[in-house]
Amino acid sequence: MTMRGPGVMLSQFMGDAAPFDSLEGVVGWLAGLGYAGVQIPVHDPRLIDLERAATDDGYCRDYRARLADLGVEIAELAAHRAGQLTAVNPAFSEISDVFAAPAVRGDATARAVWAGRQLRLAIEAAARLGLQRVATFSGAFVWPYFYPWPPPPPGLVEAAFDELARRWKPVLDHAEKAGVDICFELHPGEDLHDGATFDRFLELVDGHRRARILYDPSHMLLQHMDYLGFIELYADRIAAFHVKDAEFVRSARSGVYGGFQDWAQRPARFRSLGDGQVDFRGVFSRLAAAGYEGWAVLEWECCLKRKEDGAREGAPFIARHMIETTAKPFDAALRRPVDRAAAHRILGIEP
Repeated sequence: MTMRGPGVMLSQFMGDAAPFDSLEGVVGWLAGLGYAGVQIPVHDPRLIDLERAATDDGYCRDYRARLADLGVEIAELAAHRAGQLTAVNPAFSEISDVFAAPAVRGDATARAVWAGRQLRLAIEAAARLGLQRVATFSGAFVWPYFYPWPPPPPGLVEAAFDELARRWKPVLDHAEKAGVDICFELHPGEDLHDGATFDRFLELVDGHRRARILYDPSHMLLQHMDYLGFIELYADRIAAFHVKDAEFVRSARSGVYGGFQDWAQRPARFRSLGDGQVDFRGVFSRLAAAGYEGWAVLEWECCLKRKEDGAREGAPFIARHMIETTAKPFDAALRRPVDRAAAHRILGIEP
């Protein structure tokens, strides 16, 4: 079993100037750097017409052909913005409107309905494009209460997760009909941000088999989690992988929460691949041992390095770390089977 890659998430590389302002431009540039797969954010009409992809087989055939001509294929579709808007605490409502279509801004109910439809379209588009996964966020009702002071009143967290599950269950059922996994990126700012919150959600959606995980070790490193042990614990749920680096530099002035500083001044910050503290040898080894066969996708969000340099370094970094698992153990020639009688002789067991 072998994971695929290098892949790259396109969102952070889009811009207003060529080559970053069009599908052919940005993908052609990234393909020239060695990327073989692209994760397509469905919110950007320059990259994909989501409505057509969800309904038009001809469009999907042409779309795959366009990418093939550029030397890449689609790794996954990404619907993070729609997922974010599935559940929004009022504290974040106004600033979250930027993720929504103009027609539903300022109307929380209409916005949530729109987000649900976007997710269904993404699922249908993925199925028509022959993909198995859609990456997303969970949204957040109770993230403002992540630190228990003042303590949230009893029942508040339970009510939030009940409603989160109620909203996502029909989406997961839609994904089941389409044969597509929903991969939640466990991310601070989302109600699903670690293993404990994912487990709580999973129980409420009856262990839905389409509820999967987008594994990103950078978010776990910054939460001081055992991100290597996480792979072993959740191997059967990990279906997507963001290759992103991060570092935590101890400070006498601030800590994990960052002191409301910009990213470059925070002790906990994202870095380009190889510039941070994530043990990627350990990450790739454990994913390989777990039989992960999905894509290894660069998500570039460095607070210091230019995106152009991060992209150039990212493809060879991923390629160096990918592991093609061996078909047989190194000592296979010495592993000669024995019958029961021979086993007893070796062990000194009397007949």
